[in-house]
Amino acid sequence: MNLLRKCGAEFIGAFAIVLGGCGAVAANQISGGAVSHVGVATSFGLIVMTMVYATGHISGAHFNPAVTIAFSLTRHFPRREILPYIAAQCLGAVLASGIHLATLSPVLEARLPGQELDLGVTQPLDGAWTTAFVWEFLLAFLLMVVIMAVATDYRATGQAAGLAIGGTIGFEAMFAGPICGASMNPARSLGPALVSGNWLHFSAYAAGPVLGALAGALFYEFIRCHRDGGTEVKGCC
Repeated sequence: MNLLRKCGAEFIGAFAIVLGGCGAVAANQISGGAVSHVGVATSFGLIVMTMVYATGHISGAHFNPAVTIAFSLTRHFPRREILPYIAAQCLGAVLASGIHLATLSPVLEARLPGQELDLGVTQPLDGAWTTAFVWEFLLAFLLMVVIMAVATDYRATGQAAGLAIGGTIGFEAMFAGPICGASMNPARSLGPALVSGNWLHFSAYAAGPVLGALAGALFYEFIRCHRDGGTEVKGCC
């Protein structure tokens, strides 16, 4: 039952991210640009921030298969819970994209007949798989460094976790969104891809964040201060 509750929190977190973030993308299209790129990036950052504060004490607020895998492989999360967490995250994302398609497609057709609704499918600006993979790797790497700091290091201010993580996602989406979509989250990319049927480059948006998050987690484990027998390791600040 405890795992079910945690999965419920992961489900609603991923659902909210796609509903609000990708919903901002769809609303921007329908409204003729009223939301703007800055508005879309801000929407993603704010929804992540609020959901971290809402559910972090229940599930740890991963909302992202890449984060779950990276936490597990660095021994901060039990491996037996990886698949249930990822299933809940993906289900939430797919449901949110399905709601977008069902409720916003008629609105777009009424306003702009003949256009296809932009569900927030992540695509690289130049259409190159390597662009998506490299940028998603780098963005997830930086995001995971921040997550590791606020979630696993007692010296970091835990109460600022939502602000730090949401802020990181917001600013990364701000500068990298036009380049690669700045997903950083395989579940966030899965929802729009599955509902729209557009799988082009999806593998880059799965592999890039997972490998980037793992690299970021390992890097933080390397730079953090470890203690040996209760004594700080020499050179540890």
